[in-house]
Amino acid sequence: MTPDTLPNIDPEQLRPIDVDALAGPHEPRHAPRLLVLYGSLRDRSYSRLLAEEAGRLLRWYGCEVRTFDPSGLPLPDDAEADHPKVRELRDLAEWSEGMLWVSPERHGAMTGIMKAQIDWIPLALGGVRPTQGKTLAVMEVSGGSQSFNAVNQLRILGRWMRMLTIPNQSSVPKAFNEFDEAGRMRLSPLYLRVVDVCEELVKFTWLTRGRSAYLTDRYSERVESAEAVSQRVNQATH
Repeated sequence: MTPDTLPNIDPEQLRPIDVDALAGPHEPRHAPRLLVLYGSLRDRSYSRLLAEEAGRLLRWYGCEVRTFDPSGLPLPDDAEADHPKVRELRDLAEWSEGMLWVSPERHGAMTGIMKAQIDWIPLALGGVRPTQGKTLAVMEVSGGSQSFNAVNQLRILGRWMRMLTIPNQSSVPKAFNEFDEAGRMRLSPLYLRVVDVCEELVKFTWLTRGRSAYLTDRYSERVESAEAVSQRVNQATH
């Protein structure tokens, strides 16, 4: 990625991730796999523009980034799970090691388009939990004054999906003022916060992805699994 791709960045202060400070010598060293979701279908969608801006930064930090286009995704329960857009979304969720969710705030809440994408990602898919232990960053855009309703709701959903939501977040008020005609985010303290969030998401992904299985190993589930094995063995002996 050339410096021209990030024209508002101070190259002296944008620093590569120190992987050795975050990941052990025997942990995965491939590029972190990050999925970006955004919550609007407008031609000039500010959540999409913010998602694209974040995607450029995440790629600079060495990540493999894929962005899901929600156009054509049916409402939850209005189609079968083998619908092509549902399959695409679920495959990306399984592929990813972390996510970035970017929603507009509409009527004081995240959009239905954003919620529909999350609702189509199940807590469990076969024997796999496609979101458990993965990192998550949340951002929002709004047309009025700064609000945190959407990011707060996204945090609740992230917890429900058993994700590791990073401490930092971004809320961009009056988003129509923050992007130029080419759709690039203008330099401002709001842009600096977006860079902070992307940097933190990458750091937390490097830090936790090799340890996520251990971090999400729960006593209650071990007890439940042991009980299921015991019942199966006892049935076999009768």
